[in-house]
Amino acid sequence: MPSLAGACAAPPEAAPAPLAFVTRVGGALRLAAVDQTAQRLGIVPGLTLADARARHPDLAVTDMDPEADRHWLGRLARRCQGWSPLVTPVPPDAVVLDMAGSAHLFGGEAALAALVDDTMAELGMTCRLARADTAEAALALARHAPGPVTDEPAALRALPVIALGLDPEATLALRRAGLRTVGDLAARPAASLAARFGAGAVTALRRLLGDERRPIAPMAQPAPLRFERRFAEPIAHERAVAACFRDLLVEAAGALEQRGQGGRRFVLTLLRSDGARHRLRIETGAPTRDPALVLRLFDERIGALADPLDPGFGYDSIVLAVPLAEPLGAAQPGLDGRDSAAAVLAELIDRLSTRLGPGGVLRLVPHDSHIPERGQQAVPASRTPAPVRWPPPQPGEPPLRPIVLFDPPQPVEVIAEVPDGPPHRFRWRRTLHEVRLYEGPERIAAEWWRRRGGELPGQGGLTRDYYRIEDAHGHRYWLFRHGLYDEKPAPRWYMHGLFA
Repeated sequence: MPSLAGACAAPPEAAPAPLAFVTRVGGALRLAAVDQTAQRLGIVPGLTLADARARHPDLAVTDMDPEADRHWLGRLARRCQGWSPLVTPVPPDAVVLDMAGSAHLFGGEAALAALVDDTMAELGMTCRLARADTAEAALALARHAPGPVTDEPAALRALPVIALGLDPEATLALRRAGLRTVGDLAARPAASLAARFGAGAVTALRRLLGDERRPIAPMAQPAPLRFERRFAEPIAHERAVAACFRDLLVEAAGALEQRGQGGRRFVLTLLRSDGARHRLRIETGAPTRDPALVLRLFDERIGALADPLDPGFGYDSIVLAVPLAEPLGAAQPGLDGRDSAAAVLAELIDRLSTRLGPGGVLRLVPHDSHIPERGQQAVPASRTPAPVRWPPPQPGEPPLRPIVLFDPPQPVEVIAEVPDGPPHRFRWRRTLHEVRLYEGPERIAAEWWRRRGGELPGQGGLTRDYYRIEDAHGHRYWLFRHGLYDEKPAPRWYMHGLFA
């Protein structure tokens, strides 16, 4: 039974000081977790806060929140259920997947492991993955193996005894007896180990080495949100169908409220008496459990149909499913009882997306690229949350990026005092502009993994030197030279954007 285990951690943003999480153990504050900067300085979990501060006085400290960690680990485990039905979280930092029956669906065990790693990276998590024949072995290797594993039996025997998962007193007893690694224990007779350290040590050793197998206890998957009404006689009247649908929405709202969730996708299926099916689906940009809102969106969806619904001889049953739901907390309305501007905008986006289709309303979201024209993507507005605001510039400083961005950039003719210097004047759209002020260059290197050698922006691996320009009339532009003189003999200039 091949298993995949991952020990995850959320790395904090780069900071000048190391970070540690503390918890009270007995009468002292001890470090429960540290970041990579602290580890490089020799600050490890288990130290008292006083000892850690003595080693590094600038240590940043915050309280450990075990409940928040368990909640986040549970969310990660539920995310992993899309790859395997047998998933279990192992507090405080690991998730175990049984890949025996699902790895082939993703191209094999190696491909599935790579998919898990990429998904965790998208969530901002660093993840140490390990594959092994048993869940205990995969978990131990993920937590304690110093590097990639090529020989599983040898790697398991080289692990420290803490990898057995025994209580601290039992682990300390093993170390005091000179047993440092799993291999040291495996070389001793099981009877003597049980007599001296208890049967639990022998059982943990056998499970770790694969001599005794124990199936993992998977997380219980929540019951699907599916609500149905069956009729003794087919119904065809529009009011009867609408009343039934409204009752299903109210029932779905109650179930979602019990789970603390809101629906993001709703599917209505109308089953006619002659076997035909009418299926309608809507999506919302934010989780909701408001029956009136969902009903209005379905009205928009029905109104946008090219062919109206034909009940024929009537419907035998009506089914409402909520295949996608997300956490939804309480919302505070304004003092005047009105919804917030964000809620009103989200409802407008939902209505337009339902009427025009998911691709009819797009939203710009950040994209992981330092190339300006690739720094954002247009995605369906109903399928992504509202993006965070761009950070404001420093007081008194102009913005670093223009409001208007040309795609593709427009060529300009530039006269510079020196070949690799800033523009002295430039001609754009048959108009000559005298440069009064400039700031730069801001050098942006190419993405080395893309095809190199292109002559146009976005096609090659040439370096760009950007300048913020103000002409004699006070207009501000964003120009760049595409290529350095050691990259090509005569690099061209382009207009990429306009400032306000």
